[in-house]
Amino acid sequence: MGRVGRRLPAVAALFYGALAALVLLGVRDVLFLYEENRCSMTYMYEYPEYLKIKLPKKTARRYPAYELYLYGEGNYAEENKNLLLTGIPVLFLPGNAGSYRQVRSLGSIALRKAEDVDFKYHFNFFSVNFNEELVALYGGSLQRQTKFVHECIKVILKLYRDREFAPTSVAIVGHSMGGLVARALLTLKNFKPDLINLLITQATPHIAPVMPLDKYLTDFYTAVNNHWILKAQDLRNLTTLSVAGGFRDYQVRSGLAFLPRLSQHDSALSVVSSAVPRAWVSTDHLSIVWCKELILATIRAFFDLIDENTRQITEDPKKRMSVLNHHFVRHPAKIFEENPEAFKELTGALMWITVKASKWTYSVYNDSDGKYFTFPLASHRKSYSHVYCANSMLDTSSWIYGCMNSNSSMCLEATDLSWRAELLPTTKVVMLKLQDYPSLSHVVIQYTLDCEFFKEDSRTVQLPVTHLFSFGLSSSKILLNSTGLLYNVQLQHFNQIYQAFKIYIESHCQSLKERKPSVYRLHIPWSHEDSIIVAKVPSSTEISAKLHIAQPQNDSRVPELNIYSSSDCQYEVILKTSLLQVLGQIIRFHAGALPVYIVSNILLTYGGQLSTLISTGQCSDFSLELVRTAKPYKVEPLISIVVFLQGFNWFREIWESLSLPEVDAAVLSSQDAWFPLVSLILFLFGTGIAYWSGVFFSTSLRLFSSLWLTLFRPTVLQKDRLITPRRLWGVLSLALVSWTTCGAFAVVIIYLQYLFKVIKLHVNVRAEQNMLNGDSDHLKETSQNSSIHTIKNQSSTDSISEATQSLSNNTIAEAVNSLKMHVTVLNLFTWIVLLNLPSLIYWLKNLRYNVKLDPDPCRSTAIIIVCILEILMNSSTSEVKSSKLLKIAAKVPLPLSVAMLAFGQMHLYKVPHFVMFSLLLHVLCCIV
Repeated sequence: MGRVGRRLPAVAALFYGALAALVLLGVRDVLFLYEENRCSMTYMYEYPEYLKIKLPKKTARRYPAYELYLYGEGNYAEENKNLLLTGIPVLFLPGNAGSYRQVRSLGSIALRKAEDVDFKYHFNFFSVNFNEELVALYGGSLQRQTKFVHECIKVILKLYRDREFAPTSVAIVGHSMGGLVARALLTLKNFKPDLINLLITQATPHIAPVMPLDKYLTDFYTAVNNHWILKAQDLRNLTTLSVAGGFRDYQVRSGLAFLPRLSQHDSALSVVSSAVPRAWVSTDHLSIVWCKELILATIRAFFDLIDENTRQITEDPKKRMSVLNHHFVRHPAKIFEENPEAFKELTGALMWITVKASKWTYSVYNDSDGKYFTFPLASHRKSYSHVYCANSMLDTSSWIYGCMNSNSSMCLEATDLSWRAELLPTTKVVMLKLQDYPSLSHVVIQYTLDCEFFKEDSRTVQLPVTHLFSFGLSSSKILLNSTGLLYNVQLQHFNQIYQAFKIYIESHCQSLKERKPSVYRLHIPWSHEDSIIVAKVPSSTEISAKLHIAQPQNDSRVPELNIYSSSDCQYEVILKTSLLQVLGQIIRFHAGALPVYIVSNILLTYGGQLSTLISTGQCSDFSLELVRTAKPYKVEPLISIVVFLQGFNWFREIWESLSLPEVDAAVLSSQDAWFPLVSLILFLFGTGIAYWSGVFFSTSLRLFSSLWLTLFRPTVLQKDRLITPRRLWGVLSLALVSWTTCGAFAVVIIYLQYLFKVIKLHVNVRAEQNMLNGDSDHLKETSQNSSIHTIKNQSSTDSISEATQSLSNNTIAEAVNSLKMHVTVLNLFTWIVLLNLPSLIYWLKNLRYNVKLDPDPCRSTAIIIVCILEILMNSSTSEVKSSKLLKIAAKVPLPLSVAMLAFGQMHLYKVPHFVMFSLLLHVLCCIV
């Protein structure tokens, strides 16, 4: 039995070590395993200057930490110092810990663009200084920022008063949380929606906060998203573009950056930067502000949005959406035109050449040779369904036309089909379905290109993805043998966020001649999150396939791998499940919920320790109790049953009648961010982290106690009184600190005091144990060497020493039990301190403006925590064992753990409340 008992901790350590290793592998995939940064840096040609705009005294007094600036460079900055502005106002809002100086990339490139058109149009870029506030960690200042931005908009528009082309609205670019603040403007009672006509957000978490650390943050999100969904009809005049950073942005996953469904309907657009034409790059959370490729797309869009009559951004919502689609969704490799000419006369051709072949390639280095190639469609309509053409000349001129009235030799009038083209990194392509163009008699093409007619079925192949639990051991494979220019590989059953694959594409060519590179595009039809890779031919290329957004329930479209190929090459496509990237997807989508699962495991362990205290009178070790008590079947089934029943109207009505909040798992499921096994996996991950955090905690205590023993003399173990006047005064002092400054500050102080107390107890226990072991050895030696005493005296001495030793053993055993309990409680409160730490950091950063954090998310919580810890740190298990409430206190952690997992994943600020309730019963056990 002893040997089995010794094996159990070793097996548990191995198992929980494996779980912790899986978590680390997932974290590694999210933080380090992504594509290299392919963004170009934006540079200023002249020294950037930021002109501070004077605000009304009332506004400056109400918001002393905030400022408004106008960006400028060189002569332009000098000319604007008198604030006689004639441009188009754009307001930049920085995000969490962001600087107003981040506007310089947009402002500088816009200035260069204005110089190109001789300042016929130009933009004035303003920027707000939010004092680099940490609004992603503390939501108490979001409403204040929103109101300040409203004041800034009014100030900006006043600067243009009495100008010839005075603007009536402002365009806003918001980075990170700045984009959310911009959306929140529309929730203000006295805000006029006409003050904003265009909103562009960069890496803004629209759906939910990355870490829901306080109630103000979650309430702010709820108010903004509800307003945008319920008032969608009123927002049709506002055009919104949200740009996400892709997988490089591990701070804000791209799924959060998509605007809520039903939000504005046809006047809102969400894209991932990897899908933006002429950019095709993934950006991290900061580089999205300065990434030259994205900034150029944004500035081009701004200039195309200008109305020539008003010299301001157009008031036509349809044109605004057309421009944004042109630059951010599908670029036809042509300069934007609002109403392009429907017909065009093809004149000046030196030579007309009729091509009857179904596949044709033409290369010429002189693009003005005047040759037009006509493809008669009548002979191809019966045999083929589509025509595909690719042009490697990436200029903006027209190159493909459709003839409607042609004679046998030339085309007099044609439809410009170049607007149907799509720009790719190395080519521009167009694919036409012949059935959609029944009136066309010929297709006319020009310049360097490849063309072919084909049947859609012959170029579309289906590739079932491998199962999640194949762990990369099996693969799906397909060989593309034909010599076509385009293949569409449909990835069957690829529709969930937890799926992740590696796709290997090997190209083999018949000859060794130099070829144009192939383009591989992973196309996700239900969201703009495509990724594009350019590969040399022949080559072996690896592509990561994973989703930012799961497939909507009413959408049956299938993701595709589009291969824009070389004509004489074969392609082999191999697909395997990537376990590492699956772990990365779990961490990417659910890392914010891990603290809930960790604390839930510790709380279950704490309840188990109280149970062993009842049954054996001893407090079990944290690690052993975690192995015995923290089981997923205790909590997971109940939550799953509730989520299942909430799908029925009758149960939902009963649930709502009880005023119970919706289970977080059900909300995540409605957002397509949940799958059946994720809660079990997260629970196991939480168990592994809780186990090793306990090991780390115990090891740290030993190290601190060893250091203490070498520096200070330990005191004698003695029982402390629970409540003394001095401790009462300490509680009142910390309560005053919490009420007048910051609640988290008081929590940290009492936590450090508790930590000091536990370290001191650990030192004293070790000292007493060492002393007792030394006395025991000394008594044995005395007993063996003394032969002059009588048997009576010897027995009397032995009785006294045994009684003394028994008393010491009981004292030490009780101290050890108390120490184990204190370590678990301290472990619990460590996570509470970590969850409250962001508001403390925010308070320290803004201390020069206000001594009191207002509003404070943990002020009342801090006062309760101070009272609980002040009593617990002086308690012992002997007081708890004799309490009548111990049985209740031992049973409460289980339902609290279930409730924590049900309601705390999207509301991390609720976690301390569950822990406090359990420990409040512990305090009562010490008293009653």
